[in-house]
Amino acid sequence: MRVDDSRLTATYILASRKHGTLYLGSALDLIARVWEHKEGVGSKFTAKYGVTRLVWYESFMLLSEARAREYEMKKWRRDWKTNLIERDNPHWTDLYPELVGAVAPKRPDR
Repeated sequence: MRVDDSRLTATYILASRKHGTLYLGSALDLIARVWEHKEGVGSKFTAKYGVTRLVWYESFMLLSEARAREYEMKKWRRDWKTNLIERDNPHWTDLYPELVGAVAPKRPDR
């Protein structure tokens, strides 16, 4: 299935907190899917364990590519996934606000 320009097709990792519970998935529309997780309707697992923080994603042109990457990564050990997250997002910051364009202004250092 080919993606249209209004959607971000991706493989993604959610976390409950830094070094917390992880959830790996893929989605045709990443923004909509993460919103579902945050609202508690994305999956029973993420709702039960509070796994709502988008900490890593990789975009693709085709959903089949995103799914293939998801299935490949599900075979990975946890420390490999942690290293992937920390390479790009060392503080495990929730990337969802940036994704939807609602970046909060940064506070000056005190």
